[in-house]
Amino acid sequence: MTTTPSRQRDTVLQASELVRSYGEGETAVTAVAGVSLAFHTGEFTAIMGPSGSGKSTLMNLLAGLDTPTSGRVLVEGRDLSRLTDRELARLRRERVGFVFQSFNLLPALTAEQNILLPLRLSGQRPDRAHLDEVVASLRIGDRLAHRPPELSGGQQQRVAVARALLTRPAVLFADEPTGALDVTSGRELLEHLRSASTELGRTIVMVTHDPVAATYADRVLTMSDGLLRDSLERPTTNEVLTAMARTETRC
Repeated sequence: MTTTPSRQRDTVLQASELVRSYGEGETAVTAVAGVSLAFHTGEFTAIMGPSGSGKSTLMNLLAGLDTPTSGRVLVEGRDLSRLTDRELARLRRERVGFVFQSFNLLPALTAEQNILLPLRLSGQRPDRAHLDEVVASLRIGDRLAHRPPELSGGQQQRVAVARALLTRPAVLFADEPTGALDVTSGRELLEHLRSASTELGRTIVMVTHDPVAATYADRVLTMSDGLLRDSLERPTTNEVLTAMARTETRC
């Protein structure tokens, strides 16, 4: 299912001429070299590229985890460079969700307690109806009383996704979310991310090395040498592989 035209018109996340360099003079390395792009409500985007291509640095800049050397990032129209440290921390907590390859769950807490933890830490009361909706969409309702060691890898990652979705983030960033999962669990997780996009209207930005995982996205962007190279709309696995081959020949 593709995103609807009405969702496409709403820009949630925007980057303008992003540059990120490390070091100075002859030893300087440019990880992101002038990237401009936009992400829309309910859009699922995958970013791919060989190691050192700049895709992880780009994601960190978009998420406000790193500061660009030049250029700017806007989340729901707010320029991250103009926010105080406290405002930026609040935005990341309330408007940005994160899912990583490692599940980052606390083993002493139940699945439900892990999901609710960010809200508890920020002093917010959970919306039970929304919690039930997220839990049902991820099919973990019968696992809420279990602790992480009692869950499979796929179930743990779904708990992590539920935790990220519970605050109704403007953008959900997923960094190699299937990297620690077996094939079946990985595909199930991707289906859930796809549902979060199409059914819950969440904007998802995923970094992945997996060409099959990328085909779950509405759009696939490829990178090399800090630059965007290709943009593919709902590609097949073969189309992703072809684009990656083109990208790697430029390295």
